[in-house]
Amino acid sequence: MIKFQIPSGGLSPNGGQALQKHQLNQVAQYDALGYGAWSFGSPLPLVQRTDLMPTGYSNPTPTRITRFLNFFSFSDIHITDKEAPNQMIALQQLPPNVNPLAAGVTGAYAPVMLYSTHVLDAAVQTVNALHAKNPFDFGIALGDASNSTQYNELRWYIDVIDGKVITPSSGAHLGADTIDYQRPYKAAGLDPSIPWYQTLGNHDHFFTGSFVVDERLRESYLSGNVWVIGDVLKPDITTWLTPPKHYPVLFSVDKLLDNPNPAYYGGTINGASQYGVVIDAGPTGQFTTPPVVAADQDRRSLLRSEWVQEFFTTSTHPVGHGFNLVDPTQVKGFACYSFLPKSSIPIKVIVLDDTQSETDGSKDIHGHGYLDKNRWAWLQSELAAGQAANQLMIIAAHVPIGVAAIGSDMEWWQGEPTTTPQNQNAVDLAGLVQTLWDTPNLLMWMAGHRHVNAVKAFPSPNKATNPEQSFWHVETSSLRDYPQQFRTFEIFLNSDYTVSIVTTNVEPSVAEGTPAATSRKYAIAQWQITQPYSQTNPFVNAQNVSKAGGVIPVPSMDPSRNQDGTTDPTIQYTPVQDIPLIASYNVELFKQLSPDMIMALKDSGF
Repeated sequence: MIKFQIPSGGLSPNGGQALQKHQLNQVAQYDALGYGAWSFGSPLPLVQRTDLMPTGYSNPTPTRITRFLNFFSFSDIHITDKEAPNQMIALQQLPPNVNPLAAGVTGAYAPVMLYSTHVLDAAVQTVNALHAKNPFDFGIALGDASNSTQYNELRWYIDVIDGKVITPSSGAHLGADTIDYQRPYKAAGLDPSIPWYQTLGNHDHFFTGSFVVDERLRESYLSGNVWVIGDVLKPDITTWLTPPKHYPVLFSVDKLLDNPNPAYYGGTINGASQYGVVIDAGPTGQFTTPPVVAADQDRRSLLRSEWVQEFFTTSTHPVGHGFNLVDPTQVKGFACYSFLPKSSIPIKVIVLDDTQSETDGSKDIHGHGYLDKNRWAWLQSELAAGQAANQLMIIAAHVPIGVAAIGSDMEWWQGEPTTTPQNQNAVDLAGLVQTLWDTPNLLMWMAGHRHVNAVKAFPSPNKATNPEQSFWHVETSSLRDYPQQFRTFEIFLNSDYTVSIVTTNVEPSVAEGTPAATSRKYAIAQWQITQPYSQTNPFVNAQNVSKAGGVIPVPSMDPSRNQDGTTDPTIQYTPVQDIPLIASYNVELFKQLSPDMIMALKDSGF
């Protein structure tokens, strides 16, 4: 496990003056101030969790009689074209007295964006090394392959996994001969014997994962002019508090494009500079002439259907990476499918697109969980079919469920005051969880999106009599941001006919002096400067209050949690001394099977 110093008392790691959040771009000072230094600590333990088992379960170490599957997941790599003209870097640099929230939004700017392809290449090489020792049956990516639905970002992503030559720059390709993060290189490529599958994330089809790409936004991708914008990150508190209190539209796309007096040039990165110097960013009054960049047609924004189609241009398998399995009678751009990893093993993986729709009418950030009527009907059908066929099931989606705070921009979407009936979420969180409880063969819901490694138990409401109705919820952190980890999963059938899911976090192996090693250094420095979670700002399990201060209606509640406003004890992570919270969590998760499923396994010779 990686260890590093957590700065405190307004000091940097080496005792100098600490950089503030809005000074994150001062990368040239990192070494002098001690940011990014790290070492390996002891491996974290494997924690056994029997939360879902019947009361009095007394066999926590049963003999594993069959290994059903061995696979890996990675998520949220956010391959980024850091030289694009339509970025919001300037907003991340706003000091607290201008905007108290913006500096913490590292999705607008973070130094690791320079090396996003390199850390993916390192992860692929690490997967290959693990595969040589303990072969994987498949891999699955849980969304946010690209950062802002650009063609070149997605091609870099697929081409790294395919082992192609990568030119990780755009526009004028500045620094391609001299700067490490700009220099073309040959990616290692995933071992061709490993099939890999893809899930759609919100960043894959929305601008920076947040806004629908309308024609105005679409033009900005191909422009040679650096974007001029309003402060989209500044919440409209007055509107939020004005009745009727409903889901607050805090960050509206109108602030970007319809502001009559745009205040900032958004900025871009100078690819010819060693530390990725931010240029063309700041208040418009500081510029005598509008800043420009070299335009690039490969920056074009992809429609959902075009994004899906790119996975058919690949040299690894399966061609389409799961989207070849989409029902051809579905609407264009439908991104849900299911597959059986091994024909001899009764486990089905249900890959679910639970991101918001381009046509839902929302002007807020599109990071919520959402199922339209078509996807909800499809999911119910897949669950029913798997149950009838005596198949154990795994749902792989991008957006997690029941873990984000009510009212946050990652919670299950409840609409906005102007949401029309046809655009409402087809199912509320309580209804979704109840359907999952009614599917006893469901093992777990896998997700990315939050960039954390938390694990949540969804115990059956009838645990004493029907413990098989419980399921697990496992999150995989980001490959871009600290802790830059992926997960491995081994699923075992035990001698008492329970199932064990053993899931382990893995840091990509990086060689000293490589771009991937610099990526790790910058990811750690970013954490040290912004400290999204610390002893003074802890990672708090989501509360489940009935109305969240009068803003959210009751149907958004997670029925698996207490209804008294306490934090959720079923969400756990590793609170290890000297290791930042949610950095890693290695667990063995026990699941009780139904009598019918046990009989079916025995009849099949297991």
